[in-house]
Formats: sequence, C-alpha cells, structure tokens
Amino acid sequence: MFTVKHESLYSSSHENLIIGVFDAPNKFENKLAKLNDIFEGQLMDFAKSGDVSAKPKSLSKIHTFGKIGSKRLLFVGLGKKKEYSFDVLREALGKAFKETKNMKIEETAVFLDSLTADEKVDTLDAAHAISEAFAMATYEFEGYKQKSNEPEKNIEKIAVYTEESQEDVMAALTVGFAYGKGTNSARTLVNMPGNILTASEMAKYAAELANRYEFDIEILDKKEMIELGMGALLAVNQGSVEPPKMIVMKYQGREDWNHVIGLVGKGITFDTGGYSIKPKDGIVGMKTDMGGAAAVLGAMEIIGELKPEQNVIAVIPSTDNMISGAAFKPDDVITSMSGKTIEVLNTDAEGRLVLADAVTYAKQHGASYLVDVATLTGGVIVALGTETTGAMVNNEALFEQVLEASYEAGEPIWRLPLFEKDKQRIRNSQVADLNNSPGREGHAIMAGGFIGEFAEDTPWVHLDIAGTSTNSKQHDLGPAGATGVMTRTLALLVERFEATEE
Repeated sequence: MFTVKHESLYSSSHENLIIGVFDAPNKFENKLAKLNDIFEGQLMDFAKSGDVSAKPKSLSKIHTFGKIGSKRLLFVGLGKKKEYSFDVLREALGKAFKETKNMKIEETAVFLDSLTADEKVDTLDAAHAISEAFAMATYEFEGYKQKSNEPEKNIEKIAVYTEESQEDVMAALTVGFAYGKGTNSARTLVNMPGNILTASEMAKYAAELANRYEFDIEILDKKEMIELGMGALLAVNQGSVEPPKMIVMKYQGREDWNHVIGLVGKGITFDTGGYSIKPKDGIVGMKTDMGGAAAVLGAMEIIGELKPEQNVIAVIPSTDNMISGAAFKPDDVITSMSGKTIEVLNTDAEGRLVLADAVTYAKQHGASYLVDVATLTGGVIVALGTETTGAMVNNEALFEQVLEASYEAGEPIWRLPLFEKDKQRIRNSQVADLNNSPGREGHAIMAGGFIGEFAEDTPWVHLDIAGTSTNSKQHDLGPAGATGVMTRTLALLVERFEATEE
C-alpha cells in the first residue's frame, strides 16, 4: 500500500500529488519554492487570486499540463502554523483522500515534508496522520445491496515523499494504518444488523481474530455461565432464542501476567428494551448497542498488529435483549456473578447488568485495571451531546492516562461526577443489594455508578459512548453511520500505559 521515496518528487509520474499549504504571506517558499519555480511563479499567483487556498481543510486542484511528472496537484489547506495541530492535519488529509477516492484513480502520492511544522507536527506524526486518515476517510460499509456491474476503482498504492529516514517513516505509516484499519473493523461490526451479527457470530469473529494474532481465547456458553453463576447476563438473555456468549481474549506482552489492563465492552447485539420496551422511534438503530464490544475488538486488532509490551484481557458479554414469556421482568431479583443481588426496575437498563458479570470475570482473570466501554444511556446524550463521550472513574491516575489517550486519538471525553449520595441511590432497594435503575435524574451517572459497584477497589474508568458511537452525517474521517469511537483511545492507552499503584 505505502512506499516511502527519496527520489525526485517532481519528476516521478503519478495520477495525483497531495501537498500541504500553510497560510502565510508567501505560501510557496522553503519546501515549495522549487515547485513554484517550475510553474514560473504561477502557483503564487493562484494563491493571491484565491485559486489555491490555505484555509484549514480547503482543497484546491491544479492540473500540471506536463510541467511535472504528476498529472494533477491537490493542495490541502493547513491554516496558520501557530494554530496547526495533529487533529487539523488528520481531518484535512481525510478530506483530501475522500476527494482523491472520488477521482477514481488507483494510486496517488503525498509530499510528506510539506505537512510538517516546527514543533507542532513532526515528520513521523505527519506520516501517522497520512495512513490513519487514508484508512478512515475512505472507509465504506458495503452493506447488502446487489453489486453493480461497473468495475470499482480504489486507491491501491500511495507513494510518500520525504527527505527523512525511510525506515522510520514506514514504521509510522504502518502504525497509523493499523489504527485506521482497527477503527474500520469496529465500524463494520456496529453497522451490521442484529440478525446477522448475533452473539454467536461475534464470538466467531473474536475467535478468528484470536487465531490471527495468537491470542488466548475463551468463549463461555450458557451452560458454563450457569455453572459460574453469571445471573445478571443470563437474566438479560432469558427472552432470547439466541444463546449468550462471554468472550474472553488474552494478550500477554510481558513475561509475567501482572499489571493487566482489562478492556470490557458491552455486546448487546440488539436491544428491544425487553418488557420496558422502547418506543417505535427509539428501537430503530438498536443494532448498534454493541458499540463497546466493537471498540474492544477493534482495539485488540490494533494490539495484535503492533504487539505492545503490555498485558491485556478483553471481556465481552454478548446477547440480545428480547421479549418472550421467559424474559426477565421489572420487579425480578437476580443474583450476579459477584454474589450481589439486583432488583430489576427497568429491563431496558440491561447493559449495566451484563457488564456487571463481565467486570467480575475480568477481575477473576487478573485484571489490575478496568476500562469498560458501552452504548449505555440516552442520558449521556442529553448531558454531553453527540461529540463527547462521558466518563466516570474511581482512580485519578488511570483516568489521566485514558484522558491523554483520548486527546491524542481525537476522541474527546468528559468526566461525570460520582458522589457517595449517587452510590446510595444505586444501593437503595428494600429487597436486594442494588437496584438497576434509580430513576431518570442523573441517569448516565446511575448507570456508570452501578458498574462501579462491581469494579469495587480495582482502578476503573467507565466510558459511555451512546452519543458518539454513530454519526448521522458524513464527516472528514468517514461516512455516516458507525464511528468506531474509542477503538483508537483504548489501543493508545495500552500502547502508552504506565502501571500505577494497584
């Protein structure tokens, strides 16, 4: 896919050449001076007339008419250097690669050194941005329509020109591409309908992933869950004809099985709400209720590709939440794997139930730190909108690392409070240790706090992606639909993780 080249940029033949342009008095100085000279100053004239724009994420296409080897130039506006960042570059490149894909060409080139700016974005960061943006921006979910007879043309080769070390740049391109591809894998899982991506199919997908990357894998079936006392997950599954699965993958990047990072993802393949049934408008789109599981699986793909020196356990409780004569009901009391009893006040608060058993099982497998990811509540959308993931924590040091990873991934999170009075509401039941739905007030906090009751003293961060897991409109780094959110945050957390006091 990618090749790194040192030879002459302007004599090499390409269908298209992507070049970054900064907003400065002389846009074609330094690295772009030679190109402007080849065009006898015309590029600077184009910039002055507005035909080549340096505004952030603007695109300007110029045909070369044989003056250089490439047929056309695609200038990408990067804005002012003082306002430049990795996020600006990644989104600008995403827009450029979308435009390049629309050209129906099979190869393109990028002038890497035109994308760097002093201490803002170095060469290796820019290389990472190229490959990650390319993977994400050109992603499409093929769906299930009949194929047209028109042959498809996709970009198969990208030449990256730089004066820096070819080996280092190729390494950065490889890492960025792994992050983009892992995110796309998560997107595809979320986009799949619930009748196709059942719990059994998700388990099969995980098994194939484990085989590819030599992870240890364990997939518990219903009989084994009964033996282990996973009453919370089993209760949610009661109304379904599809068997539940508890998926466990282990990656050991250290000699000893210690400082284990537990990634726990909600895998509800379709959520009717059960007897607390969702309205007709709210039930559409509930195939995406396994977005947390998808993020964990996408992150495990990245981990398998890059092999960080960390220990990771991924735990995914998977079932659908259906209605039948056997389905669990409001007022039921169930016993979780931890032994804690739960009064069910809302069968549509099922995600926190399956995560309760998953968190307990992750701890039993030696998880020293826990991060759970879930499309958990509509309340987080009311609180934070659709651009920001909600977080709840019991450990500041772990949260700081998650926050840093999310910032680097461009996936913003915001911490919600969890006070002792919130915990008391969750523990307020006359017949059980906990209740699963204390009321509408602070709904997102109640849901996250419920999971915290099972994390107990283990350092824990909860990420509610109900608002961020899908996007209703296309954007610079992808189409409408699943976003694959938190896939890269989790992978970055693992890659950069430093053990804290347990």
